[in-house]
Amino acid sequence: MKKLYGFCILYLFPVLVFAQKSNSDSLAYQLQRAKINQMLENRRQKFGQYDQSLKMHTGIFGLQTKKDIRRSNDILMDIVKTDDDIFRELKILMDYRVFQQQQAQTHSTQSETATLAYMTTINKLREQIDQLKQEAEKEKTHQVTQLRILIGGIVLLFVSILYLLTRKRTVKA
Repeated sequence: MKKLYGFCILYLFPVLVFAQKSNSDSLAYQLQRAKINQMLENRRQKFGQYDQSLKMHTGIFGLQTKKDIRRSNDILMDIVKTDDDIFRELKILMDYRVFQQQQAQTHSTQSETATLAYMTTINKLREQIDQLKQEAEKEKTHQVTQLRILIGGIVLLFVSILYLLTRKRTVKA
């Protein structure tokens, strides 16, 4: 049971932590994308306003006035500012993407390193198990040899005692 808990803590906990972190990173990425999409929509609307302002001719004989041209230029400047903001936010979005890729690569490298470390540990443990089995086999054969010697000694002792007992009886008689 302890091994099962140890396995869960050692192997499953880091996976859950990484999944949690990955979800939060992708959430930030999704929020950034939504922000950029909203900014693009605002730019489309401003461009529509700019297009309408170019079509406005409030002057005499249907010509544009300075006020019309200034309004168009103000809208155009606002579009340029929006474009700059969009580029800045796109840079942030790309940084998120690069960060996610680096994080995935780092996690992959760490997983590979951990896997190799586990494999070497398993191989060392297997070698130790084989070595312990050989030592146990040697110890077992050593114990069998000692048991045979002990049994042989006991048998020899009984035979010699019987021999001495039977020899004394024949001398007295």
